[in-house]
Amino acid sequence: MTGIDAVCFDLDSTLAVSEQSDADVHAAVFERCDVDPFFSIADVRAVDSADLPTAHSDREFYEHLYRAVCENVDEDPEHVPALAEATVNIVDQTAVTFRDGAREALEHAREHYDVGLVTNGGEATQSAKLERLGIADAFDATVFCDPAAGVEPKPDPAPFEAVLAALDATPERTLYVGDQHTADVVGAHRAGLQSVWVPPDRSHQEFPDDPDPAPTHRLDSMAALPDVL
Repeated sequence: MTGIDAVCFDLDSTLAVSEQSDADVHAAVFERCDVDPFFSIADVRAVDSADLPTAHSDREFYEHLYRAVCENVDEDPEHVPALAEATVNIVDQTAVTFRDGAREALEHAREHYDVGLVTNGGEATQSAKLERLGIADAFDATVFCDPAAGVEPKPDPAPFEAVLAALDATPERTLYVGDQHTADVVGAHRAGLQSVWVPPDRSHQEFPDDPDPAPTHRLDSMAALPDVL
């Protein structure tokens, strides 16, 4: 692709997907709390994580998430703390594999451009995922968005600006690839980057046909990324 010097990636659901199914985790969380499920996976997916208060731990993130779900479905949030604690204990954050086509897309980008990573999540957890995938050394620059470490999460433009500085790249000549519109496309555009939006293929989640702002490119799969590079 002409006019591009660098390609930066999101990690979760863009390069990496969990080996634990949403359905299994959802059922196990309610079973551990001995509570009948009072919201669905679709209800969880309906919450935009970018709208949640800043969380300083995984447990706090799940508590914010489940409180938002309860508000949306008009349920009492009394079980939220227990559900959040159970989720932390059940979810293996490092049990990940490549999203279909992601390994090849990353390899293609590395052959032609400087490559960066901007990922929401603490360095310890996210680095363990990178190690699991065998790509801990695949990036020329990496930014972990962790409020506890003083780095605000996407869509704040600061982490995008940080990776640009580390790569010595200009925003208009940098492409950012991510699965979330609000965090990835909005964040990239706020920092002046071009964007590639690759929504995940989830039967219980729908995505708008004409989001605002419109991504520079929208792809159905990571396998199609080389076509726009």
